[in-house]
Amino acid sequence: MARDPVCGMDVDPTTAFATRQVDDRTYHFCSQNCVDQFDADPGKFTSQAEAADAVEKPIAGSATTGFNPELPLTRAEIPVIGIDCVTCIETIERSIESVPGVREATVSLTNEVATIVYDPSQANLLDLVNAIKSAGYRTGGAKTRMGIEDLRCASCVTFIEEALKATPGVIDATVNVGTQEATIEYLPELTSLANLRAAIENVGYKTRPAASEEPVDKVQEEQEREYRTLMAKFWFAAIISIPVLLTAYPQYVPIVRDWSMSTLRLVWGAAAILTLPVLMWSGSGFFTGAIAAIKHRSANMNTLIATGTAAAWLYSTFAILFPAIFPEGTAEPFYDVVAVVIALVILGQALELRAKGRTSEAIKKLMGLQAKTARVIRNGQEMDIPVEEVLVGDVIQVRPGEKIPVDGEVIEGSSTIDESMLTGESLPVSKGPGDEVIGATMNKTGAFKFRATKVGKDTALAQIVKMVQEAQNSKAPIARLADVVSGYFVPTVMIIAVLTFVVWYDFGPAPSIIFALVTSVTVLIIACPCALGLATPMSLMVGIGKGAENGILIRSGEALQTAQSLDTIVLDKTGTITKGKPELTDVVTVEGWDANELLRLAASVETVSEHPLAEAIVEGARDKGLDPGQPDTFDAIPGHGVIAELDGRRIAIGNLKMMEREGVKLADLQAAASRLADEGKTPMYMAVDGSAAGVIAVADTVKEDSSEAIAALHAMGIEVVMITGDNRRTAEAIARQVGVDRVLAEVLPQDKARNIQLLQAEGKKVAMVGDGINDAPALAQADVGLAIGTGTDVAIEASDITLIKGSLKGVVTAIEVSRATMRNIKQNLFGAFVYNALGVPVAAGLLYPFFGLLLSPLLAGAAMAFSSVTVVSNANRLRSFKPRYSA
Repeated sequence: MARDPVCGMDVDPTTAFATRQVDDRTYHFCSQNCVDQFDADPGKFTSQAEAADAVEKPIAGSATTGFNPELPLTRAEIPVIGIDCVTCIETIERSIESVPGVREATVSLTNEVATIVYDPSQANLLDLVNAIKSAGYRTGGAKTRMGIEDLRCASCVTFIEEALKATPGVIDATVNVGTQEATIEYLPELTSLANLRAAIENVGYKTRPAASEEPVDKVQEEQEREYRTLMAKFWFAAIISIPVLLTAYPQYVPIVRDWSMSTLRLVWGAAAILTLPVLMWSGSGFFTGAIAAIKHRSANMNTLIATGTAAAWLYSTFAILFPAIFPEGTAEPFYDVVAVVIALVILGQALELRAKGRTSEAIKKLMGLQAKTARVIRNGQEMDIPVEEVLVGDVIQVRPGEKIPVDGEVIEGSSTIDESMLTGESLPVSKGPGDEVIGATMNKTGAFKFRATKVGKDTALAQIVKMVQEAQNSKAPIARLADVVSGYFVPTVMIIAVLTFVVWYDFGPAPSIIFALVTSVTVLIIACPCALGLATPMSLMVGIGKGAENGILIRSGEALQTAQSLDTIVLDKTGTITKGKPELTDVVTVEGWDANELLRLAASVETVSEHPLAEAIVEGARDKGLDPGQPDTFDAIPGHGVIAELDGRRIAIGNLKMMEREGVKLADLQAAASRLADEGKTPMYMAVDGSAAGVIAVADTVKEDSSEAIAALHAMGIEVVMITGDNRRTAEAIARQVGVDRVLAEVLPQDKARNIQLLQAEGKKVAMVGDGINDAPALAQADVGLAIGTGTDVAIEASDITLIKGSLKGVVTAIEVSRATMRNIKQNLFGAFVYNALGVPVAAGLLYPFFGLLLSPLLAGAAMAFSSVTVVSNANRLRSFKPRYSA
């Protein structure tokens, strides 16, 4: 049996009333009524049918949602990425079950799928996905970006988002008026790209490929084409405005003021014909946008402009065709309002487009870093090929002064690399065999060969560009306020315009109809929801771009907004405050021993050990120009240290137990070892032929700029907390060294997130900075998680902000960028709210009873056009942002 896509009734395909073919699929109908409904809107019913099929026949191992209309509960199956232990299952299940409305949650380790039964009136797919993410895991599903043509009205954002979210299988959707793109998270088994496009087009907008997915030059080409079209429309309207303006106020223009009324009426008739193409071509976008909004029982900025200019043109035309039906002295036209207002608003849109192009400068800079060609060695031959054709495993030759084309690993030669364009670090970095190189960085001095490990969209640069674009398309919570206000704004303004007309017509001075028309049209024209809608996304685009320029990748607008209000930063010690790698720090000798000779002997013994502390000693000796030998015998004693024979000498290196075992008298060395331990270092005693020779200390040393960064955080009024699994003595030694306010020592990896929760319970806004796998739950728990870019992929995935270089100064810069951006957003919102709050009452004639002043529709059009330009220009001021504390 087949199913009627309209009424849901089972139909026998052989006896069906009618059939329709859509996208290689046949639909069967039970009656003419169902056929008529389907033909009126095929997209609506095909998407419903596809969703119903996905529910009935879920694809194994993928995200599916089933719903029984007779039961109040819904069942969802969501893929979860990264489940590798039983503990993971319990963590995820607990997190999902904490969501209100969830009745049951079961996670399968083998299928990596979470099966959830929930009440759709209390929870939705987005809540469930967020619960899984808060547990530190990623979910399956897909994300896509779609461009939306001619999206300039902020009040339309809400309609498009609601239409997308109402599409079965859509987890979340955000629309950005700044980039003119929708970012959609969806479950591919429940919906398709065609359904998503249909949802947008049903609201009255055309879709196009997302500009962020296109090459830079193509995006610029599109913007230039749109700018040229807008300017052509502006000049056409502006040129026609000149004669129309001259005849609109004949009493002020020589020669024209001497014309008779019959001559003037003929000229006004010509003005009616001249302004028609201005309405139909220059102003076509306003009318098509308004018609689309009316179809969906909504109103937007286009509705205001279209209604205002159409009302002015219709009134003017009636006034010159049928002057007798109007009160004496009121049968004069307002064609100047039509031509000038459309010209000014179009000019405003063109200037706004230009300014918007500058806000995405950071992305263009990042994309422009990519090398165009690569010198690849294939079959022993060097050849220059486009960078797009480089394959993983290719060997690439790089000469001095050339850009590195893709990511890879050095296999031959050495050089210094300028990585400042990605990390913001000005000093070149030395590279040799085995070291990683990043595509788009600049080779300085030497020549080398490297093997490509990541190409195309997998390179670090491509991932950074993608992350920045996604962040720029996201929304800060403050933007949702503007969207809500914009949604109610246009209908409110139309009601005010009608009330203005009625009040002036009933109570205004003669000629009341003229006053009523002028004031109501002025109210429609001056109101600008666009300034409200652009206030946040424009600043976000610039702010997130400035972050990227400074080596800080901010994942979302929400993270950016939260970062400005942080009052506590929790720093993981190892790899964040410290380098995360032991280094030789001290060599203390007894009388009669030379420090270098003692270190050479110690390094010779440790060359055969794989212990990290042994590696630190060997590396420290080599850095001092010493040449370690090889021991004749070597014996590691667990929990004590090592004993070796070297050049006929018996050498013992280890802890106090080792020295007691060997019967070595330490004399003053114990006091030296105790002092070193108090400084957070690991002291190792050394004895030669049964006599104490010295103490060698190794420590995970503090990064050069950690103290400076922590001092900067203090200057910004932020409390700094250090969290570590180390013993309290070591932790407090490091804390004293760098100036940390508070130490959380001896914290087990699984308890880090719990400690973050305890700080949050004190009412603090907490950021966590970490780099290891064990930091991921704490990064997810914190209000803002910052991952050191030199850390693990898991930590970076769980974080809200990624610092490309390993310096803590990036934390300071991230907070500075956040505060500067939020300050700019608040300025924009304040300006937009004040403009509309003052502009609409003044346009309605509030000042007339007191001062006899009325606002001209022409001035209202100019103010409306340039309010958006002002917002975008203010956002562009952020481009001159310079970090103050972390410079």
